[in-house]
Amino acid sequence: MRSHLLNETTADLYRRSVTEGVDRVAAKLATTQRPHTGISVDELAPVINGIDLDKPLADAAAVLDELEDVYLRDAVYFHHPRYLGHLNCPVVIPAVLGEAILSAVNSSLDTWDQSIGGTLIERRLIDWTTERIGLGPAADGIFTSGGSQSNFHALLLARDEACRLVMKKALDEGRELTKAELLPKLRIFTSEASHFSVQKSAAMLGLGYEAVISVPVDRNRRMDTAVLALELEECASEGLFPMAVVATAGTTDFGSIDPLPEIARLADEHSAWMHVDAAYGCGLLASPTRRHLLDGIERADSVTVDYHKSFFQPVSSSAILVRDRDTLKHATYHADYLNPRRMAEERIPNQVDKSIQTTRRFDALKLWVTLRVMGADGVGSLFDEVIDLAAAGWDIIDADPRFEVVVKPQISTLVFRYVPQGEDVRGDLVDEANLHARKALFASGEAVVAGTKVDGKQYLKFTLLNPQTTTADIAAVLDLLAAHAEQFLGESLALHR
Repeated sequence: MRSHLLNETTADLYRRSVTEGVDRVAAKLATTQRPHTGISVDELAPVINGIDLDKPLADAAAVLDELEDVYLRDAVYFHHPRYLGHLNCPVVIPAVLGEAILSAVNSSLDTWDQSIGGTLIERRLIDWTTERIGLGPAADGIFTSGGSQSNFHALLLARDEACRLVMKKALDEGRELTKAELLPKLRIFTSEASHFSVQKSAAMLGLGYEAVISVPVDRNRRMDTAVLALELEECASEGLFPMAVVATAGTTDFGSIDPLPEIARLADEHSAWMHVDAAYGCGLLASPTRRHLLDGIERADSVTVDYHKSFFQPVSSSAILVRDRDTLKHATYHADYLNPRRMAEERIPNQVDKSIQTTRRFDALKLWVTLRVMGADGVGSLFDEVIDLAAAGWDIIDADPRFEVVVKPQISTLVFRYVPQGEDVRGDLVDEANLHARKALFASGEAVVAGTKVDGKQYLKFTLLNPQTTTADIAAVLDLLAAHAEQFLGESLALHR
């Protein structure tokens, strides 16, 4: 069994095995005609469940043959131009090269003695990102597994910073306030279009879902700052404490960017931590033409970025950035066996001092290789392309009487729904028709689109992150959706006549 360990004696086997795997994937990418096959869970589950994991196959070639049947054939391929579903991007080749290297070397980024150059590369990329944001010379951060973890980490820091400040003020006034007494009085403000991880984070932080105040959005699906101002005032009048205001730079459904400068002003007035969830919109940091859309982000106390969305990196590659590196100490714990306190005094750069994870992959390497090959402008121009595509897609949908579109996109998502023409159809049937159209399209394998609800009604969604997608692809998918919806309505109305 030692022959399977990667070391100096098995380098040739490693090269052959990985090359064969790469060849299989390359062949698949070159011949894929649809984003997926349309296979159902009832078809595939028995095949996978029937595999005896206690009986290994002969070699890697046999495993690759089996993988063709249980994974590669039916995988959802995000590189296909008619994958218009979730916030999944096609990946750039330099990043995949980085992924191959980091997996084989297998550095762990928790301590210096497990990573050496990996630690310094990650730190340099954090500095590069904070410079792009404009957070200032005291800024810092850490790579994470994704936007949800980054948002959680930010709100953990916001919670403990709020507790520190409020408890200190109480002590200065001659009162003693415990953390247990304070936690139920903390509030988080975020728009109704923000990511659900804000609510989940509040629950995991011991604040409860009720600690999150949902602020309505305006007609452009951006946080209504007039309502935010009123909610903040009401919070103070009730003896509660505004722990954080979470702005979103690229909402999941609409790609909308909240009015960051005004939110920053209000957060500052109420001594609230300002967090910007830019998991989606962070690609604008590299855009040669649209960086101004993030104006105000430089005033944030913390920012979430997902390089695995708009920087075209493989999952996972995310980071949490903070204005003041000292706030990261709220997540610091010194373990004698790993990162004893003396190491910090000796200026040994252990990344675990900043992270809520211990073992971490060297995901920063993917971004490093990408920037060294393509440059920031190269990455940003790809994001610009999909934003331009979304603007053209809006024109197409807006001019099509079969559909209604919610709002002009700021980034690259389009939310719309099929609406029947010339016949009065019940609202619930229209909802069912849109839901059916999405499911039927997915089952056909011809394209993948997402779905959501707007004001209680069922809508469809294009998430455009592939520069290879064309307006012809958008028009073709609209025709497919309309055909599925019309067939459903025709059959449903016939049954009720």
